[in-house]
Amino acid sequence: MDNNLARAMAGFTTGIYVLTTQENGRCHGMSSSWVAQVSGEPVMFTAAVDTAHFSNGVIVRTGAFGLNVVGHRGRELEDYFYSPRARRNNNLDRIEFESSPTLAVPWLKLAMIALEARVIDSRVVGDHTIFVASPVNVRVSANDRPLTSLDLDYVYLGGRQVFARDRSGWD
Repeated sequence: MDNNLARAMAGFTTGIYVLTTQENGRCHGMSSSWVAQVSGEPVMFTAAVDTAHFSNGVIVRTGAFGLNVVGHRGRELEDYFYSPRARRNNNLDRIEFESSPTLAVPWLKLAMIALEARVIDSRVVGDHTIFVASPVNVRVSANDRPLTSLDLDYVYLGGRQVFARDRSGWD
């Protein structure tokens, strides 16, 4: 990807989330920013997950995932889940969480909002699967401002591609 296209993609403002899965007692979380509401009635949203990522297979098999909204007070969630320390299958051993009430997906205690979602549809697009999901339950924990891609010094562009921001050009 050339630098102008990378800069253009990095200009798409996104929220910062941690997508969580659970299968056979193994709990996993991943940094996620490619999330969007796509329907108001009924409420549905999408989350794009790399087809090679561990979580993708779990979501396909279980039809469920958690979506944890990261607020400014929970910034350490993004710092952990985007780091090499979190690149392992059962990576919630260092993070406090509880199981959601219906689908038993991890809800992170530091998340300002947590949703449990049932997959309604999915489609592989390029190197990601777009999961269309319907929220089943929600927990609101904190009155905080959601963290966005504008709060980070980098933007995930897919695969191993990361756009490092020159802060002087973005403020």
